[in-house]
Amino acid sequence: MKIITSKPECIWKSKTLLGEGTLWVKSLNSIFFVDIKKKKIFILNTKNNKKKIIRVNKEIGFLSHIRKNIFILGLKGELRIVNLKTKKKIKSILIEKNKPLNRLNDGKTDPRGRLWFGSMDNLERNIESGSLYCLDNNYKLTKVDGKYMITNGPAFIDEKNFFHTDSKKKIIYKIKIDDNLNLKRKKIFKKFSKSDGSPDGMTIDKLKNLWVCHFGGACISVFNKNGKKIHKIKLPAKNITNCTFGGYKNSDLYITSALKGLKRLDIKKYNLSGSLFKVKTNSKGNISKSFGTL
Repeated sequence: MKIITSKPECIWKSKTLLGEGTLWVKSLNSIFFVDIKKKKIFILNTKNNKKKIIRVNKEIGFLSHIRKNIFILGLKGELRIVNLKTKKKIKSILIEKNKPLNRLNDGKTDPRGRLWFGSMDNLERNIESGSLYCLDNNYKLTKVDGKYMITNGPAFIDEKNFFHTDSKKKIIYKIKIDDNLNLKRKKIFKKFSKSDGSPDGMTIDKLKNLWVCHFGGACISVFNKNGKKIHKIKLPAKNITNCTFGGYKNSDLYITSALKGLKRLDIKKYNLSGSLFKVKTNSKGNISKSFGTL
């Protein structure tokens, strides 16, 4: 099937310094995303076009839906379960207490409703202090892999196979795990060149094609399962950070971007940097599982 996509539409000039964590919640008709550095959660109800911004007290890499208004937030040094409507904190799980200069970055749920997320050095130094974790449905935390610089984009092929990225190393890995979350295989799926920018957030469609955001590359590339590039979406923002399928038929692609690190000339050329975009596609994404649902 030939992929067809519409011209990107800016649906929120959110001016995110570091937009991330796109999450479509069908039951709430809403797309959620975050600004890591400004410690904000953005919510856009696509049915009535209502916008809402919630501030949190720590840098936030992602959020995942549990049920109704209850979410799990990936914060600096902490996973926190909260009711976003009442702001009530329900549970807190501290992460990497021994690494105060780390923070959590990208996170997504797999087909079993387990939460996968990565950590990284918050100062973005050239050190491999980042790890890949999985929080299972019983709140058991497992460190699955280590020695990452900037973790990004878990995107799941199935329960045991997924893609995961080290943005600083410009590598997308293909990973296989066993039933006990042990790493069985890890190989390089794609390595980006300097001109490509860095691979950032990713998502998978129903045909197992991988949609990859280019930080510094002003585009999204689509790769088939053999790693061949089969489509490209150009965007009016330089740093493309995260994407997910959503909308009525799960065929709209929602895309975040970042102003971080851009020079004045970049912002002039890519004047919608830091915005949320929507692209209509003839593809369909997999419905994101709520955390804890088997």
